[in-house]
Amino acid sequence: MEQEQISTKKTSVNYGLALGAILGLTTTLIYVFNMELLTKWWLGIILFLIAIGIGIVSVAKSKDILGGFISFKEAFTSYFITMAIGLLISVIVGVLIFVVIDPEAAVELQERIIEITRSMLESFGTPEADINNAIAEMEGENSYSFANQLQGYVFQLAFYSVFGLLVALIMKKNDPALEL
Repeated sequence: MEQEQISTKKTSVNYGLALGAILGLTTTLIYVFNMELLTKWWLGIILFLIAIGIGIVSVAKSKDILGGFISFKEAFTSYFITMAIGLLISVIVGVLIFVVIDPEAAVELQERIIEITRSMLESFGTPEADINNAIAEMEGENSYSFANQLQGYVFQLAFYSVFGLLVALIMKKNDPALEL
């Protein structure tokens, strides 16, 4: 049983590394070829679905290793390890690119996000004073700073964990032999 636990954790780590590679490589390629894509909402949805999918696969593989039975705790742990590692690698890549290698790219992205926000608020008919306040607040913030990326990691991990709880609830299957 203990060997199976080690094997499920190793599997979760491997899926986390795969997720991190996908997210990090995606960020790097977008940075190199078309940084404008980082401002697109649909990219976030695609990456979210990929992350959730890999988390589900990690839990399913762990369940398979455990002989088709997995407790809620084991399922959530498998999912959480995968997400924690994958998102951490993604944040490290983001910090390397936008803090260490090319801080000007962060400034450029921030300016583009401000433009998009202004256009969106205007299209919603937001009063000019409210738009100016929102823009002033955004201009005083560097979304790509180390501290903000680290904070984003914590919030993302919490957000993904909510889905992890649902995945664990759906995937759990108790071994009837242990319930006697």
